[in-house]
Amino acid sequence: MERVPRLYVESRPGDCLRDSIAVEDCVVIQGNVEVWLGKGERLPEFVDADKATLLKKEVYDRFYLYVDRLEQKMVVDAIMVLPDGRTRIYLKKGDRLMLLPVEGFTKTLIANVGNRVRTGDAFAAVTTRKGEVHYLKPPKTGTVVFIDEITHRPHYVYYLLPEE
Repeated sequence: MERVPRLYVESRPGDCLRDSIAVEDCVVIQGNVEVWLGKGERLPEFVDADKATLLKKEVYDRFYLYVDRLEQKMVVDAIMVLPDGRTRIYLKKGDRLMLLPVEGFTKTLIANVGNRVRTGDAFAAVTTRKGEVHYLKPPKTGTVVFIDEITHRPHYVYYLLPEE
């Protein structure tokens, strides 16, 4: 069974904390201090919730809701914790993403979430009805942050965070 990343997205104070106690799993960021709280845990006194950014745990499959697809930018701050539990990807509001569609008769996904894909690397393969195989390569080097499966048209969209 494949494990999925955990996603934390920017939220309103009441969605994450009530009376300095976490209503659900959340992350509180104030300056360079990061506090990870589980449901029912108390916020430390040295952190001011009014001055902090609060991120609540969200279902990973809903990542696409926090991306403006027309401008290809993040609409909120977010943190993604990869299944290894150590690797974190920080996404800021306004960060540009690359949305790369994978369409064809049959599709083979090569890169997975958290993988770094360089300009010359194939991230997916598409087989046409004639049996030709085409390898899709990104225009810039980046990290795969989400793979969206579109159900009404069977294809995928890769969300890559490009490197500067």
